[in-house]
Amino acid sequence: MDDEPTPLPRVIPLEGTTNVRDLGGWPTRDGRQVKFGQVFRAARLARITETDTRALKALGLRTVVDLRGADERAKVPNVGHGFNEISLAIEPSIGPRLREMADKGEGTAEEMRAMMARAYATYAIEWSAQYRALFTLLLTEQRVPLLFHCTAGKDRTGFGAALILAALGVREDAIREDYLATTRLWVPDEDVTSTLPAEVAGVLHSVHTSLLGAAFDAIHQWHGTLEAYLRERLGLDAGRIETLRTRLLE
Repeated sequence: MDDEPTPLPRVIPLEGTTNVRDLGGWPTRDGRQVKFGQVFRAARLARITETDTRALKALGLRTVVDLRGADERAKVPNVGHGFNEISLAIEPSIGPRLREMADKGEGTAEEMRAMMARAYATYAIEWSAQYRALFTLLLTEQRVPLLFHCTAGKDRTGFGAALILAALGVREDAIREDYLATTRLWVPDEDVTSTLPAEVAGVLHSVHTSLLGAAFDAIHQWHGTLEAYLRERLGLDAGRIETLRTRLLE
């Protein structure tokens, strides 16, 4: 009897962080699937253990991309793990308001969702250079296998994962499934949300398809189609997309 297929996403269990998974296995619209062992997403690696480092090295990682902003990296730096680490900083736009919410004990879930929606739109447009650089790394053979992360591995990383899967032609339902998996896979660090009002923290503890939708709405508003966005903002013309798919699909 054949073994049951591994549930997707394929999780990489670590001691010092959560929300670590392989982008492999997701089906494309043309009947292929993303290769396992090539691209990984994660929360921050600041507290990984020596055992975790060995587990990551066993994946054959060549590159770790840190999407956190400068202050985030300075306050909670990644531990030395021996990988080639590249910073593609996307500065968090909601930080000042979050600190105010924490200090005053105020804020609502509705306000938090609106703030996050605006942040997602900026990921797509104002921070597109960082995602363009991420794709350049994925197209550079000696940089892959590659892992990318932010703080929680849910927003900046979640949008990045959705972009990669979309560029590979992955089905929309699968892209949403990978994105939503964060809600059950990420265990929030206390220092991230413990001082926020409960309903605000509740929004931050999960992901919402409306937020991912805000990013793709911005893409369509500015560029009309995803294909035009990939070409005009991210430098992914037909040839580069074909190269990406040849390398990362099977």
